[in-house]
Parts: sequence; structure tokens; C-alpha cells
Amino acid sequence: MNMKKYIFLASILAGLITGCSPEIHTIWLDEMDLSQMETGWGSVKINQSVGGHPLTINGVKYERGLGTHAIYKYMVDLDHHGRRFTAKVGVDAESAKQASVEFFLLGDQKILWQSGIMKVTDSAKVIDQDIRGIDKLALYISDGGDGINYDHADWIDAKFEYVREAPEPVAPYVSEPDILTPPVSDAPRINGPAVTGATPGRPFLFRVPVTGKKPLVIVVNELPDGLEFNSETHVISGIAPDKGVYPIEIIAENDSGRDAKTLTLKTGEGLALTPPLGWNSWNCWGLSVDQEKVEAAADAMVKSGLADHGWTHINIDDGWEAPERTASGEIHPNEKFPDMKSVAGYCHNYGLKLGIYSSPGPKTCGGYLASYKHELQDAQTWAKWGIDYLKYDWCSYGGIAPDHSLPELKKPYELMRRCLDQVNRDIVYSLCQYGMGAVYEWGAGVGGNLWRTTGDINDSWNSMAGIGFGQAKASPYAGPGHWNDPDMLVVGQVGWGPSLHASKLTPDEQYTHISLWSLLAAPLLIGCDMTQLDDFTLNLLTNDEVLAVDQDPKGEQAVPVRQEPGVEIWARTLNDGSKAVGLFYTGESSPVKAFVWGKETPGKKMTVSWEELGINGKQTVRDLWRQKDLGEYDRSFSTHVPYHGVVLIKIAPVSE
Repeated sequence: MNMKKYIFLASILAGLITGCSPEIHTIWLDEMDLSQMETGWGSVKINQSVGGHPLTINGVKYERGLGTHAIYKYMVDLDHHGRRFTAKVGVDAESAKQASVEFFLLGDQKILWQSGIMKVTDSAKVIDQDIRGIDKLALYISDGGDGINYDHADWIDAKFEYVREAPEPVAPYVSEPDILTPPVSDAPRINGPAVTGATPGRPFLFRVPVTGKKPLVIVVNELPDGLEFNSETHVISGIAPDKGVYPIEIIAENDSGRDAKTLTLKTGEGLALTPPLGWNSWNCWGLSVDQEKVEAAADAMVKSGLADHGWTHINIDDGWEAPERTASGEIHPNEKFPDMKSVAGYCHNYGLKLGIYSSPGPKTCGGYLASYKHELQDAQTWAKWGIDYLKYDWCSYGGIAPDHSLPELKKPYELMRRCLDQVNRDIVYSLCQYGMGAVYEWGAGVGGNLWRTTGDINDSWNSMAGIGFGQAKASPYAGPGHWNDPDMLVVGQVGWGPSLHASKLTPDEQYTHISLWSLLAAPLLIGCDMTQLDDFTLNLLTNDEVLAVDQDPKGEQAVPVRQEPGVEIWARTLNDGSKAVGLFYTGESSPVKAFVWGKETPGKKMTVSWEELGINGKQTVRDLWRQKDLGEYDRSFSTHVPYHGVVLIKIAPVSE
């Protein structure tokens, strides 16, 4: 008999002998450790909905409770001291009309109570559950089968009754932060895209990304007229040549070796011929962004070595705009950005590119001044400052558009495209309107280089996985110069404002995040504080073989070859004819299996067949994260995949 059961039975026996019943205590759910609760969006709120409003279920307001969002998970260790769990539950009134969830109470791997599917029009349901004899108790909210968008769900007056010892929260399972990418070699390696685009006659800037032991000697041959290479800064700059295709030879040497690569410059064929790689201020600084933070991010991009792996964009999100325009109607930055042109110059000196943010409506999402009725003037101002990238966010334009018809969805983006075409600067154009109207079908047609396909991401498994594994419909529309954007990366220190925290994604979930986004040929925009890059995060962002999948010049977005409960296998064909394949274990779909109940290390053996991938014959399999050949395989490949983790491989025919 284990010690816990012995103590439990001994306490009962003592009570019988003395004739005394142990005193019943109460602890409310909102008094528990909220940091151990997993919620699908935002953060758990005490006595408020997850959106910050009064707790309201079907018109009835409640004073006490927790506002959460599906998928929600929380486990407590009762150690057999529990007596009852009581609560009211329901969908908060602020949820979307189509929202649906299901509440579960689980005990020792069994369902003790479930609500059935609940919708926003349903009244609260009562839980009054005997929990005597239960060791571990779990609270769970599923998405009701409709996805997790706006599934706001409330626990009202929820409390535990117990004897002797209060319930203790059980921390969610977290894998060890194994660093998989091998150290950077002393020998030179030329990284980054193999192709880049520019418009003839406009300013051109490209930083040659090279790793290896310093000092390095870099030579650039066959530069077209109008361009020059600075061997100290590793930057190619000048004026883009006439329309054409220009192969540029790059050679890097040091005492440890030599590397050579051809960079193909295509002029007149559009921008962003591979997905943008860089940083955006929103997921860490939100509206608290300022010039000092942006320049610090540029410094960190170079000093950390990220720029040597191909990361180039430094993008300012919302919060830079002054409240009023000048007398001539020109937009200008607020007091947080004393000189925007100097910020651009600061980035350009490193060979990095600066991005800006605006909205087609009167106001931005954060309530700052936007571009409505000043579109051309703003484009001219941005070009004058030296801006290289524009994120154009729908926001207040919803109050101008008479409806969400396709012509109205396209209209403001077509207008800004015409304005950008009139300025003498290449500005990558990012449409941000959250996937409305299946934007992936028409984003390229209105001149976008990338477009958001989803709502905002946050650093939870349900948000990241729900977005990432939901991109199949958009896959056919991705390609060089036009990319589906499933939102920014949520690794490192994030926070959406001045207060930051380590990403809530486990290490394995972060490997899934970067692997999946790379397979999706997604723009990779780091969202963390660049000055606080820990070893794990830096390692995650500097695996050149993984980044090469994202930057592959073929530009094909991965598609699912198998999707079943707990299993996702996605694959894409690369430019050299090989296959990049991700095997993901997403966890079982049942509420009970959503939790780790014991000390086991969860994972799953997975197999992908050549038939599924449309290939045959003997193939070499390479582990891209470990940068290691795994051997030759004839008809299939099997491996162990960790819980919420991935094995990312490259499969190529065996050379004869």
C-alpha cells in the first residue's frame, strides 16, 4: 500500500475511533494559483470575463468567478482530501454568436461531470460534485467543435470543499528545454535567401548573412552596375538595375574553410520573393514601443548573430503616431520617436530594413492617427523617411465600409497599393485584416506581398496550434512575392505591453511553432524582447537548415498529408525536389487525455509512408533540427514524437 493511501485510511480510522468528523474547509477557485491555468486566449480574469467585462451568462450578471477562454485546463492535487466541488458554468455574453464550449470535471482519469455543448444563449449550469476519494481533479473546457475563436467561458462561484489540506495546483507538463541545433561551425556558411527582388531604379539594400569564425573575408562578384558591396558591413547597396535576372556570386573565407553561393537578384518581378524574416514590436511592447526599444532591437539583431542567419526586418507596430497632422496634412511621429528618419538610417547602417504600421481607417487599433484620406501623402512620407515595409491594419475602417462585401474588403488595400506604386521606394506590403473574405484568394490581386489569414496569436498551445494547423485552405495561394501570414512568433520574452513574461509555450511547443511556420512558408517575425534572448530562444531562431525550409525559393506552402486525432503530418516539396516533412503529435482529443496524470513522459510513435508523400524508392532522411542524417529508408520512416512536439525531416532520393 502506498504512503498516501495509508495516511488517508489512517485518518478515517482515527476519526471513527474518536467519533469526530474532520472540519470542512473551503477554498475558492479564484484563490488558487492562476499562473498554472491554461487558457486558449488572453489571461484568466478574476471577477471579470476574459475580455474584461462583468461576468454575464445569458443576461444574468455574477459578482464572483473566473473569466476564461476555451481551451481551458487546470489540474489540482486533492490527495484524497476533497469533499465537494460546486460551481455554475456557461458561455460569457461577450462571446461570438456562434461560440460553443463544453465543460468537464475530471477525476483520476475519469469524467465525473460534463455540461454538454453550451452556447451563448444557454443559462448557466450547476456543478455539485462529490469528490471524496479523488487524488487528482481536473477542470477542462473544450471548444465545442467550432474552433476556439471568441469561446469565452466562465466559472461562477466555483469552490472546493476539503479536509485537512487544501488542494494544490499541478503545474502543466513541460518538456526540458533541450537545445537541438548544433553549435555554429567555425567554417564559413553563407545563409539567407537564394533570391531577392527589387524594382528597377529604386534604392536597394541587402545584408549578406554569413556565419563562421572571425575574421571573415567576403567577396562579392558580378554585381550589376549601380550596386556596390561594403566588405566591413557586409551590405550590398545602391540603385537597382534594369529589369532582369542577375546572378551575384558571393564567396566567404576564413582560416577554417570556404563557402560560395549565388544570390539571384530579380528586378521587376516583385518584392518579398521569399518570406520576410525579422522582428515586430507588438508582441512584446504593444503600445509602449519607442525609438530606444526599436534601435535596441536592431542592435540585438546584429550582436546576437541573428542577422548573420538572414533576419533583416525591424518593424514598428502601432503606437508611433502623433495625435494630429501638421498644417499641411503630413503625419509625424509622437514624442516616443523624436526622429523616424534617423531610426531608418540606424537600421540601414546595419543592412537591416525598417517597417512601419498604419490603418486605412481614421484610427489604428490602438486609437492612434491612421491614414484615411491621406494615403498618398503618408506613402510619400514613409518613403522620405526610408521605410521598407508597411503593415496596414483594417481596424477602424470597419466603421467606414458599408458592408463586408468583397469589393469593400479590397477597396482600401487597392488604394494604398496604388499609392505605394507612386513613391520611389520599395516597400513590402503586408495586409492585416485577419483573414476576412478569404483574403488568401485575392490578396495578391490587390498587390499584397503577405496577408494575415487569422486573428491575433498568443503564447498558448491552443492559439498557436489552432492557427498553424488551420492553414490548409490557404496553401494553394502562397508563392514568391505573396505569402499567407499566420501571425507573428510567440517565443522568448513576450507581453503585449511594458510587462513581459517568458512564452507560455513549452520548449516542444516552440519547436512545433517554428517548424510549422517554416513548413508553411510563413513570414517569420520575432515578437519578443530582443535584448533578452536566452540561449534556447536564440538556438531556436538560428537553425539554418530549418530557416532554409522557410526561405526555399520554390515558395510552396506545406499541406497536410495526414490529419487525425493527435496526429498532424505536413509536407512541402523544396526547390531541389526533396521533401520537407513535419511529424507533429498534438495530443489526444479526449478531455481525459488532454492531461498528464502521472510521471509518464508523453509521446507517440509515428510513421509516414512514401506513398503518402507521393515518392518511392530508397530515400535519405535527415533530422533538420539536429542537422543529422538518420539513414536510408525504403518505404516509410518511423520515429518517436514528443507530446505537442515535432520531428522535422528532409527526405531526398539516395544518390546513385
